[in-house]
Amino acid sequence: MATLGIDFGTSNTAAAVMAGDAVFRIPVEPGRETLPTSVFFDMDRKRTLIGSAANAALIDGREGRFMRALKSVLGTPLMREQRQIAFEKMTLLEVVARFLSTVRERAYDATRLEFDSALSGRPVRFHPDPVRHAQALVDLEEAYRMAGFERVSFLPEPEAAALTAGPLEVGQLGLVVDIGGGTSDFTLYRQEAAAIRVLNSHGVRIGGTDFDRLLSLAHVMPLLGRGGEVRNAFGEGTTTAPNAIFNDLATWEKIAFLYTAETRRLVADLAKMGVDQQAFGRLDALIEMELGHDIAFAVEAGKIAANDTPRGLIDLGVLDRGLTVPLRAQALGDTLSDLTAAIRDAAWETLGDTAPRDVAAVVFVGGSSLMGTVTQAMTDLFPQARQVRAQAFTAVSDGLAMAAARLT
Repeated sequence: MATLGIDFGTSNTAAAVMAGDAVFRIPVEPGRETLPTSVFFDMDRKRTLIGSAANAALIDGREGRFMRALKSVLGTPLMREQRQIAFEKMTLLEVVARFLSTVRERAYDATRLEFDSALSGRPVRFHPDPVRHAQALVDLEEAYRMAGFERVSFLPEPEAAALTAGPLEVGQLGLVVDIGGGTSDFTLYRQEAAAIRVLNSHGVRIGGTDFDRLLSLAHVMPLLGRGGEVRNAFGEGTTTAPNAIFNDLATWEKIAFLYTAETRRLVADLAKMGVDQQAFGRLDALIEMELGHDIAFAVEAGKIAANDTPRGLIDLGVLDRGLTVPLRAQALGDTLSDLTAAIRDAAWETLGDTAPRDVAAVVFVGGSSLMGTVTQAMTDLFPQARQVRAQAFTAVSDGLAMAAARLT
């Protein structure tokens, strides 16, 4: 029996185990060390797909239900509500367990080891509310047990990543900046003779999916009617379209629950009474064709393009042929400025009494840590620190494997 280190992420998941003195990363998909944390319930084939197969099923337009960012729902009552999901009736807790069970099976296929224990990464804080944070841990532990793991323990994700950061000189300080899909986590540590000593960890509920949400609300949702006027059903005058529908469409974990009869009636009324018929017509088409996740993927791709090049764009052709939204790097930074400031403040708070100039290395972990707006904020705060980006996507799972071996 063995312990598997699992970095169950909001957007991506990775797993690893020690093979002698080296980390062995589980090939969670053919030729890949990371797995999109996506699930698709295929109505026609009565199958559950995960990872890239789930993403492909959505893009191909198969009939079914797509889910992503379920980690963000941990700790909420939604996790234990039984609902009809495509061809099955189940809870979101069971959906997460099915995903984790697949990871466990793939780990067995790659190693021929029976993994009865899991060391799971977790955010420093799932939620600012300590009650919800504690419930999220209860939910996640139960999902692991449902997936076949008899024993489950947890390690904060940035502390796991710190184990892989590479040695500093004895006495030097490092700071892990872990910006994932749903949270931003930080660990300040000191290099000692043969190990590291964690000095402080801190986290805030801000991540890449929040970047996507703000970009969608600012640059896409106005093209669907957000902020637009709707004629009153009786009498003259107009009212502003309700924000709730647009907020949910821009939030990864809420999209899957929008395609209800109630939402369809609301959107049909907006399409009928909206002043901007083209914009509200797009909204009506989006709900009718269930394209919410397609638009969210387009926003995410536009974000990455704008981060990597001076000029990017959000391609909305899936909704309206030829429709694109320019997204320059400057506009990206401006839209995300408040979130960037909050991340910077959280990094500062992690330091406690430590001066920024005393930090020798900043270790970037998580895909969103590579956003230019984040790296610039950390450069401004720690101008003298060496920046480490080598294992941004696998540092947590590597560290979990190392920690699991030490515990064993």
